[in-house]
Amino acid sequence: MKKEDCFYLGKIVKKYSFKGELLAKLDTDEPDLYDNLEAIFIDLRGNLVPFFIESSQLHKSDLLRLKFEDVNSEADADALIKTELFLPLELLPKLEGNKFYFHEVIGFTIHDQNFGLVGTITGINDTTAQSLFEIDRDGIEILIPMNDEFIVKVDRAHKTINVNTPEGLIDLYLEA
Repeated sequence: MKKEDCFYLGKIVKKYSFKGELLAKLDTDEPDLYDNLEAIFIDLRGNLVPFFIESSQLHKSDLLRLKFEDVNSEADADALIKTELFLPLELLPKLEGNKFYFHEVIGFTIHDQNFGLVGTITGINDTTAQSLFEIDRDGIEILIPMNDEFIVKVDRAHKTINVNTPEGLIDLYLEA
């Protein structure tokens, strides 16, 4: 399994018991969707390795308590702390309407109600306080905040996102 065929689910943050149980912080708004998994991929030195789950249960809202097969001691568990968890893309729940996964909209075009065709989404910057669409317009990078109030419509069939940004926002990038 390759990383590009998977999505990031979360990270193992600490041990839970001396029997090899671990706590993972999930990167999701709906942690209960991932409570009954049979297996998960763990990134070990750049390789995704499958681990089979003996038991799992939600712990304090966004933490998942995990017991893996063949992880039976504190030493076994210590080796997995701070590792990242992945699942195959096909396990992602389908989103509808204007909700989308970041990886899903790469390559979509952005149309602004006032400006017109802005360009193609080349990436998502989620390292800032507010996530941003990274858009290529003939070699010029334009950043548009991923604000629910700006997003008018996500059209998966035509691979477009219609936005309504404040007047002048896009022009700021084009005036050089």
